[in-house]
Amino acid sequence: MKLTSLRLTAGLLALTLPLTTPLTAEAAPRFAAIFGDHAVLQREAPVRVWGFADKGETVTLRIAGQTATATADTSGRWEATLAPLPAGGPYELSLSGGATLRDVLVGDVFLCSGQSNMEFTTKYATNAYNEILNSANDRIRFVTVEKDAQPAGPLSDLPKSPAWRAVGPETTGDSSAVCYYMSKTLAAKTGVPIGMIHSSWGGTMIQSWLSQSTLRQLKSYDTGLETLKLYARDPQAAQKGWQKVTQAWWDTHEPQAAEKRQWATTAYDDGDWKTMDTTRFWEESGDPALAGFDGVVWYRTEVTLTAAQAKSAATLVLGAVDDADTTFINGQVIGSSEGWNTPRRYEIPKGVLKAGRNVIALRAVDTGGGGGLWGDPKPRGLFLSDGKIIQIPETWKYRISTPMSGLSDVPTTPWLPTSGLATLYNGMIAPIAPYTLKGVAWYQGEANASNAREYSRLLPALFADWRTSFRQPNLPIVVVQLANFGPVVNGPGPSQWAELRESQRLSVKADANTALVVSLDVGDRTDIHPTQKKVVGERVALGMRKAAYGEAVSLSPEPVSATRRGTDVVIRFRDTGGKLLTYSSDQAIGFETCDGACRFVSATVEGDAVVLKGAATAKQVRYGWADSPYVNLYSASDLPVAPFQIDIQ
Repeated sequence: MKLTSLRLTAGLLALTLPLTTPLTAEAAPRFAAIFGDHAVLQREAPVRVWGFADKGETVTLRIAGQTATATADTSGRWEATLAPLPAGGPYELSLSGGATLRDVLVGDVFLCSGQSNMEFTTKYATNAYNEILNSANDRIRFVTVEKDAQPAGPLSDLPKSPAWRAVGPETTGDSSAVCYYMSKTLAAKTGVPIGMIHSSWGGTMIQSWLSQSTLRQLKSYDTGLETLKLYARDPQAAQKGWQKVTQAWWDTHEPQAAEKRQWATTAYDDGDWKTMDTTRFWEESGDPALAGFDGVVWYRTEVTLTAAQAKSAATLVLGAVDDADTTFINGQVIGSSEGWNTPRRYEIPKGVLKAGRNVIALRAVDTGGGGGLWGDPKPRGLFLSDGKIIQIPETWKYRISTPMSGLSDVPTTPWLPTSGLATLYNGMIAPIAPYTLKGVAWYQGEANASNAREYSRLLPALFADWRTSFRQPNLPIVVVQLANFGPVVNGPGPSQWAELRESQRLSVKADANTALVVSLDVGDRTDIHPTQKKVVGERVALGMRKAAYGEAVSLSPEPVSATRRGTDVVIRFRDTGGKLLTYSSDQAIGFETCDGACRFVSATVEGDAVVLKGAATAKQVRYGWADSPYVNLYSASDLPVAPFQIDIQ
C-alpha cells in the first residue's frame, strides 16, 4: 500500500504543468514565496534571500542594520546573500520598492520531509491534547509547503505563499509531529528560535524527491525520463508509449505472462476462480492465502451491453487499486496506473466493447500492506456517452498469480505524483532551495520497501542532490529508520522491511554528515502510522545534536565487528553509552546466525558486546531481521540497537 490518506489530483492530464512559475513583468519587487512574515532565518551563516523583479532591476535588502543588493537576471530572478546574523529578533526584512517582512526571527532552520509518517500531524500523536494545549511558544515556528507534483520540470517559486506560524493551541495540531517534537527539544536545548519547513507527502517513493539530473546520473531511469520529455509535449502519446513499456516488463518478468494474458479474454473459462467482495483490501477477504500476500492477483467481472451501447463512446470508472493495475476489456489493455488511493478512470477505445457479454479484467499488484481493488463500489461503472451508467458488480472473481518475491519492481509511471520521477522535487523542494538550513530530517522508505537494493543507491543520491540544491556541501541529514510494522513471525525468514532498514543504516554509516534514528521499538505492528511521535522526534533532535551541532552524543548502538572466539561469536558495538542492557530477560532476543539457513540463537551481553554461544560455524549474524521483530537490546542511554546483518570474521 502506498501510504497516505489524501486524494490525488484526478486525471492524468491535470498533471501537465508548466516547467516554471510564469514570470511576467513584476508590479514591484517581491520575495520568493517561502519568505514571509514570522519567518525564521538561519543564524551564524550566510543567508540566501531571493525573489523576483523586472529583468535588470537592482534591489536592496535591509535587516538588523545591514544591507545587501542584487540584480534581477533575464528571467526576473534576483538573489542576495546576507552576512551571518546572531540568533535574535524580531526584525523587519525590507526590500526596496517592494514588501517588508515583519516579525522575522533568526535561529536554526530545519527542513522536515518524507512520506506519511513525517506528514503525520501532532493532533493525532499520543497524548496530543495536553501537548497542544500547553504548546504556545513564539520562538518555535513552522511553515508547511503545499503538496504539488510537477512532472514537467522544477518550479522557480511556489504557486502561493505558505504562512509561517508560531506553535500554540490553535496551530500546533497542524504541524508535523516528528518535526514539532524535534524542534521543541532543540529549542529547549539551544535557547534559540527554531524554524521548521515541512515538505512531505504520504505514500511517496524516494524517486519523486530526487531531481531529474540526479536520476539521470543513476542510469536506471533513462526510459522514464525520456518519457517525461514526451509527456510535457504530448501526454496522450506518452501514456500510450508507457503502456508498451509496462507490457514489455510483464512479458519479461511474470512467469507464463502470455498464458496469463488469456485470463483477460472472453474465451477464458474462469469457472474455478474464487469470488471476492471488492470493497475491502484482499487481505480482509477471508482467504488465508491472501492474508499476508504481496504480489499479483487477477480479477474478472462481466457486464452485458446492447448493440447500441457497445457502439457508444464509454469510460470505465473503477475504485482505487492498491498499488498498481493494468485493466483489460475483452482482452485488450485500456489503461494502467499506480497510487493506492487513486480511483481509476479509463477511456475505452472504439471497437473494444461488444454487444452481449463483455469481460473486464484487472491485473493488480500490491507491493506491501493492503492490496487490490477496494473502496466504495457506488461510483464504479461503465459511463456511456448518452449519460447512462452500467453498474459494475461489487463481487468479482479472482485468482492469485505471482508473489512479489518473484518479481522486481513494476515500472512506475514517471509522471504520477507519489511514484513519478522528480515530481515532488520539482514542486516541493526546488522552489524552496537554496533556503539556508541547519539540517534536514528525512522520514521515508515504506513505499520503497520492495526494493532495498535500489534504495541503497537512491538514499545517498538524495543526500548529494539536496546538498547541491541547497548549496550546502555538508548539509546535515538525519534519517529515521523504518519502525516495526506487520505480523510477527516465530522463525527466521526474509524481510523486505529489514532489508530497507539495512540500506538506511549503511547509507548513513557511509556519510559523515548524517545520523540514524532507530524507531524499531515504537512502531505498531497493526498500524503503519504509529502514534508515538514524541519519542521519534526527541531521537531526531538527538541525531541533530550529533550531525548538525557536532556534539559528542551517543545514538543507537551499531555493530563494529563479529568475530570468532573459540566456539563462540562476539559482536562488538559502538555508541553503547558505556554498556549494553537487556530488558525483561537476561538474554538478548532477536539474534540469528546464518549458514545457508538462518536460526535463532541465544545471546548474552558482555559490556559493549554480545556473545553468541557455540555459533562459530556460522557465516553471518542478523539482528531484528523481520518486518515487526520483538527486541530488548538497548544502550545505557536507553536507545534501541539498530537492526543489522554482518558477516562473521
